[in-house]
Amino acid sequence: MTSGTAGTLDLDKLFAARLQAARARPYLATALFALHAVESRQVPTMAVDRHWRCYVSPAFVNATSVEDLAGVWVHEASHLLRDHHGRSDRVARERELAGPGERLRMNIAADMEINDDVYGDGLARPKDAVKPGMLGLPEGKLMEDYLRRFRLGPYTQGLVWLDCGSGADGLEREWDLGPEGAHGLSAQERDAVRFRVARGITARPGSVPQGWRRWAEEAFHPPQPWRELLGAAVRSAACGPGAGEDYTYGRPSRRSAGLPGVILPSLRRRPPRVSVVIDTSGSVSDAELGSALLEVAAIARALGGRRDLVRVLSCDAAAQVVQPLCRAEGLSLVGGGGTDLRTGFAQALRATPRPDVIVILTDGQTPWPGTRPACRTVVGLFSRERTTRSWDEDDPDYVPDSPPEWARVVTIG
Repeated sequence: MTSGTAGTLDLDKLFAARLQAARARPYLATALFALHAVESRQVPTMAVDRHWRCYVSPAFVNATSVEDLAGVWVHEASHLLRDHHGRSDRVARERELAGPGERLRMNIAADMEINDDVYGDGLARPKDAVKPGMLGLPEGKLMEDYLRRFRLGPYTQGLVWLDCGSGADGLEREWDLGPEGAHGLSAQERDAVRFRVARGITARPGSVPQGWRRWAEEAFHPPQPWRELLGAAVRSAACGPGAGEDYTYGRPSRRSAGLPGVILPSLRRRPPRVSVVIDTSGSVSDAELGSALLEVAAIARALGGRRDLVRVLSCDAAAQVVQPLCRAEGLSLVGGGGTDLRTGFAQALRATPRPDVIVILTDGQTPWPGTRPACRTVVGLFSRERTTRSWDEDDPDYVPDSPPEWARVVTIG
């Protein structure tokens, strides 16, 4: 092991900090010890790549206390567990964001998602840790939400030093060893680490912050790929009348080239409006309703965090009150009777403005509309094993109607 002399990496100190981090956050221990430390004098502090290497500056380790280093270990592991590099790549494609400035914004937004619940309870908060309150933003949001709420400017000038590496924002650095470099984890190994951490979190929910509990639930129950499922509706909405009415200076219009000194905004296509009808009849279990809420949250993320574009409707034999989406956990699911989702379809289509997509989350025991709705429809069927019991105890021969051909059908859970 090396000592802490100038210019050398003090591994004793670095690994003592990792052990302290594992003691403070035992449910993250698997991830912490899966990280392979790589000495690098090109890294400002500590940074990770998507292959679970942690690049460490010797000067930073020498200048930082063991307590603060423990917090940095947890912070960097959190970027990888929450797939900030993959999410940043998706956001960059969907919102047409490019350049190091936008990647810095993603790093800041990812840090704010992590830092509002990672410190305390035995883990010291570094004095320069980025928190949402520093930019006047609320806590408890996701990276995608924060990206919509701030731009680089005077309030972020003091954050330009931030560089958590390609594992935080998806942009490769010159110090990255790449996919063929030594000590990287394979895709299967990375998935195994996430699964073991999620299992540890679900085993001790009372001592884990809400953000980590939400992450663990989705690790065990990965939501549907709603970006792909809603893709056709996104393209349809982009071509529809009035779809491009939102102007932005984030990407200036090409016509600006013909007007020297004048910057014109460009039109941005809006994501589709989605109405989600959740089957709350007596045949749907509490676990299935929990799965439905996870899917609602995933739909909101697929729309870039635009919760204002999502409406949720509970329906058994009658449609209940339409609820705008604030937080999926706060939705009130009312019902418990028989099932007739045709009323849910009708209620969703009466909304103003009309939805571009209707998503139905159900066990399938319902009559379906006789005609195709005037918008795209996705039906999510709760996964059930039907080999040991019938659909209806009073009628062993009963088999529910299949969803209509005009609906896209996926399996939930």
